[in-house]
Amino acid sequence: MRDDTTAHSIFRTDDVERLVAWASQGDPEAFDRYAWTSFKSLRFHWPEYLMEAGGLGIYMFFACAFATLLHHPASPVRRIAVGNLSRRAFMGLAMGATVIATVLSPWGKQSGGHFNPAITFSFYRLGKVRPWDAFFYATAQFLGAIIGVAIARCVLQGAVGESSVRYAVTVPGVYGLTVAFIAELTISFILMNTVLLFANRETLARYTPYSVGALYAILITFETPLSGMSMNPARTFASAFHAGYWHALWVYFIAPTLGMLAAAEVFLQSRGGIGPWCAKLHHANNKRCIFRHGYRSLEGASASDLVKSMNR
Repeated sequence: MRDDTTAHSIFRTDDVERLVAWASQGDPEAFDRYAWTSFKSLRFHWPEYLMEAGGLGIYMFFACAFATLLHHPASPVRRIAVGNLSRRAFMGLAMGATVIATVLSPWGKQSGGHFNPAITFSFYRLGKVRPWDAFFYATAQFLGAIIGVAIARCVLQGAVGESSVRYAVTVPGVYGLTVAFIAELTISFILMNTVLLFANRETLARYTPYSVGALYAILITFETPLSGMSMNPARTFASAFHAGYWHALWVYFIAPTLGMLAAAEVFLQSRGGIGPWCAKLHHANNKRCIFRHGYRSLEGASASDLVKSMNR
């Protein structure tokens, strides 16, 4: 069995040939044991955890900033964007662009650009994220979201706490909790399906960040009146934490997680149990990757078989 130094050099690359060659030699479980413990996960993967925290912190800062610009009574933008639909459209375009920019940033390219515990847990279910990585990713995402709102609170000098903004909280719409739950379940299912569809086809993979950003823009514009358009437990918790508003929080924890896990199950069933290639939303970059790769889903397959699996 190779030592940790050799394993770590392999662990830092996306090269399929090297991964398959290494996995076919010696102990096939060594790669798993390498990052199994929490200590080793923290030791080697702490940059990715911080990047996930930073990415969601940036998202929440801009969510609060744009919400203030569009909804605060003293904002000149509110006078320009007349009507709820136009404001939601502006918000959708702004947050969609934020999502794309964050996923395509150096941080997003290295961490995978999840910025969402429900996405991380779905990739864990798909066998792409190790248990401790899933735990630390989720922890970092919640902390990053809280810090992002706190920064917005300081920068905007309390304007984000005004009743019309209220820290960009996500709340059920006029149709009640049941509709909000179904809406969050549905849009989360659609989001995860979009990620898996694009990221696992060679011809579409490069467009994954853009498809996710476009989906955010559309859903914020048209779905917000039903549930507030969250799809992200950490995003909702951060706003609720600062606003002290805990009504229906369970909807935004359970529905997105169930929706994305359901999408993961559909994906597995449609491919005969073969998991996705990786857990990154952007693969074509030179950043290291800490996730399990395709050789684990196609044990004993050649490198060409692994690449072909992306087009199944």
